[in-house]
Parts: sequence; C-alpha cells; structure tokens
Amino acid sequence: MSTYEDALGDLLAGSHLRSVRELAGLVQDAGRRMGLRETAMYVTDLQQIRLIPLPQPDVADRPTLDVDTSLAGLAYRTQRAQRSRDGATAWLPMIDGVERVGVLMVTAAALDDVLLGRVEALAGVAALLVVSKSSHSDLLVETERARAMTVQAELLWAFLPPRTIGTSEVTSSAVLEPAYDIGGDTFDHTLDDGGLHLTVIDSMGHDLASGGASAAGLAACRAARRSGGSLTDIVTSIDQILDAWFTDRLMTAVVAHLDTSDGRLTWINCGHPPPLLIRHGRVLPHVLDREPDLPLGWGFLRDTPPTEHTARLQPGDRILLYSDGVTEARSPGGDFYGEERLADTVIRATAAGAPAPEALRRLVQGLRQHQGHKLRDDATILLTEWHPSGRGGGTRPDSGGVTTEARPGPERG
Repeated sequence: MSTYEDALGDLLAGSHLRSVRELAGLVQDAGRRMGLRETAMYVTDLQQIRLIPLPQPDVADRPTLDVDTSLAGLAYRTQRAQRSRDGATAWLPMIDGVERVGVLMVTAAALDDVLLGRVEALAGVAALLVVSKSSHSDLLVETERARAMTVQAELLWAFLPPRTIGTSEVTSSAVLEPAYDIGGDTFDHTLDDGGLHLTVIDSMGHDLASGGASAAGLAACRAARRSGGSLTDIVTSIDQILDAWFTDRLMTAVVAHLDTSDGRLTWINCGHPPPLLIRHGRVLPHVLDREPDLPLGWGFLRDTPPTEHTARLQPGDRILLYSDGVTEARSPGGDFYGEERLADTVIRATAAGAPAPEALRRLVQGLRQHQGHKLRDDATILLTEWHPSGRGGGTRPDSGGVTTEARPGPERG
C-alpha cells in the first residue's frame, strides 16, 4: 500500500484537469489507498440547512442530510470529527481556512486515531479542491441551491467574498438573507497587512437597480481600498459613484477597519444601525453608538468629510454589524425581531461554545422562523471576533473598558 502522503499528492496532481463531477471519485480512490472502504463528499446548501452529496461514479444517489439533526450536521456545526457508535463510520468537516465547505464521510474496518488523523488531512484537501473549482463550475453552484435565484441576487452573490475568513488573531463571518432574493444588501470583509476591513451596505429598494447600486458601491469600496485609500476615501468614493450613476438611490453603510495588532477599531457610519459590542457574554449597550453621518448618494461628502470613530477592543470582543432588515423583521403577529433578540441569540450560541459561523447560522434560522420563513426585507449580519494569540483581557468587564474618540476625516481639496 502506498503511503498516505503519496495518496494525497496523487490526488492533488490528478485534480488539476478534472471537473467537479469527478472530484468525489478522485477522493474515493485516494481514501482506498489510505485504507478506507468508502468516502463521500457533501457540501452545504446556500442557506446551510442541508448537506448535499456530490455525484460519485458507480454510486447510487445518496440522500441529503439535515444540518441540525444528523451526525454529519453535527460535524459541520461543531467543526469536529464525529464517529458512529460502531466506530466504522466518521464524518469530518471540510474546512478551507475557517470557512465551512461541507463534510467528508468515511468508512473503514477500524477507524483508529492514526487513520482518523490521516483522514482529517484528506478532508482538508477535499475542501481545497471544492473551493478551487467553485468559481467556474455551475454544477457545484447548482448543487448548493435549493431553487432559482433572482437576477439581482445573482448579481450580488457574484461580488461577495467567502462567508467566513480569519487568522489566528481574528475571525469574521457573515450571512445574507433572503439568499435567493436579496436586493439591496451586501457585505465585504478582507484581510490586509494591518488587520481586517469590514463593510456592510444597505441600498434603498429591493430590485435590480438596488442590486446594481450595491454592487457598484462594493466595487467603489474595493477600488479605493486597494489603491491605498483610507476609510474616508472609501466612503467618499461610494458617495460619488451613487451621485453620478444612481441618482435615485440612497445607501446606508458602515465601513470599518480592525487593527489586529492592538485591537483598535475605526469606523464610519453613514445612516446605518450602530455596531454592537459583545464582551464576556453580554452586550455593552450604546458603547459604539455615535451620531451617524448622512446616508450616501446625496454627494454631500464632496465638501464635508465623514467622521471617523475609534474604539479599543479587548481580546475576545465581538463586533456585530447588521442591516435594519434584521431588527425590523416582523413576525406574522407584527412583533419586531429587535436588537435585544438579535444580541441574545448570538450570546446564547457563543455561550454554548458555537464558533462565529455557527452562531450566525442559528441566528438566521431564528430570524426566518420569526417571520414565518418569509423575509420581507434584506437582512445582513456580520460578526467579527478579535482573539489575538496569547493575550488576555486587561480591563475589568464591568467598567465598559472601551476608550473611544471621534475625528473628522482629512479635508479634501
């Protein structure tokens, strides 16, 4: 039998010219060389409700699995391997960095710890292969969808980054609903040399023009940021694009940057709900509330730069950015979802040990249930946690412990 290193190397080498339809078969061949009887690859659907098997040669169609009730779903939710009672089957999360891709099922005569450790490497490679094909495979996209998507939703999803990104110092995770019918909401998060950039955008309306305005706003954000622009430059650029090309559209936004070396959060709020700070399992109310600047699209920022606000975080702090479609979501009886319920859901999930992506998945499930599974407005939620390696909190939790300041952006000529 070849070594498992050989099996993984041959899997990578053989995958370059293969399609998504052939991936599960390639992983199966590699698994058998490592001593496994069988493997199967599952990816999550767009709303993270079901795990859907990828097609596999000479294998009958496998059933989809529920994320909340299956052993496979438990592996996905906890990001930890799960073994069946008889020890012959295991489910391993397929993770790309910190982004959950799906799960890998494996069977063997005996899944001892040595073999299971090797299978974890196989699951990691399988995840990388799925991600590498995802940008140019309609088969994979169609597998992950439960129904057709509107044109404006297709437009915005094409611009979105991975739902979860992170390093040893920071994790950022986002969700966007209604997944198949979003209109004006969008988000962005990306790592740079100094930390993490965050953006949440809410464009007026729920049609193709709204989606186009949000996509243009996101493109303006990235163009300014990637040219070395400050937060003020980014916000001003978005405002100018809207004023020039989308004259009937207004947009609220929060654009922020977290310095992962010292926990300094800097942000600009243009008519958007303020960020929420979660520390030691509770929300620190109003700590990040500031007088917002005007919404974008009126062109006012040509003469008056927006105000940049700053706050110093503690290790373990979580920042929650969201659109008003979350807190203003109404139940069939007319009750608002509200900020308190929003924060409580995140706190309960994280107190139970759920990582940020799982906390948001549960939050969105609760939001859909609150509205009778019929969301009437876009709802975007972005949760960021600062967890610097080897550092502990310094300020007492009951003191608030946030030093803040505000300053106008640089004057523009």
